[in-house]
Amino acid sequence: MAMTIFSAQPVDPQAELRSMQRKKMALAFVLLVIVIGPLVWFNRFFAEKRVVEKFFTAIEAKQYENAFAIWNADQDWRQHADKYKDYTYGQFELDWGPSGDWGAITTHDVAGAEAPKSRIGVVTGVVVIVRLNNRAQPACLWVEKKSKTISFSHLPCRF
Repeated sequence: MAMTIFSAQPVDPQAELRSMQRKKMALAFVLLVIVIGPLVWFNRFFAEKRVVEKFFTAIEAKQYENAFAIWNADQDWRQHADKYKDYTYGQFELDWGPSGDWGAITTHDVAGAEAPKSRIGVVTGVVVIVRLNNRAQPACLWVEKKSKTISFSHLPCRF
């Protein structure tokens, strides 16, 4: 049976409206990805950099006990100090106090962070790069992603 002008289905205005809404939603999604994607990418290590920022703020204020708590992600470390016998508070104070390798730390700048690539397994942390006292050689700290504990980086950092 041939279709004639009289047998054609009427135009459904709701179908056109739904089609236009789908196109708008797709465009909004694409724009969201374009805007949010880079924002998320450049801030993917925000939490780790913030922990290091807090750590050095405490060091500059000479609040070494608070800095040690941040280092170990354990505010109650004094109640079980024997848990930290591998890196004691005394050694920490020698390393980060005025007699440490960096001297009295008066300024810091968290210059960046990078997740090293591994060929043998999952990488559990991030190397955070910090410039201390405006020195050319940066400090490289390892921050565990899950626990936010800090340690000396076993990997060199690229600056």
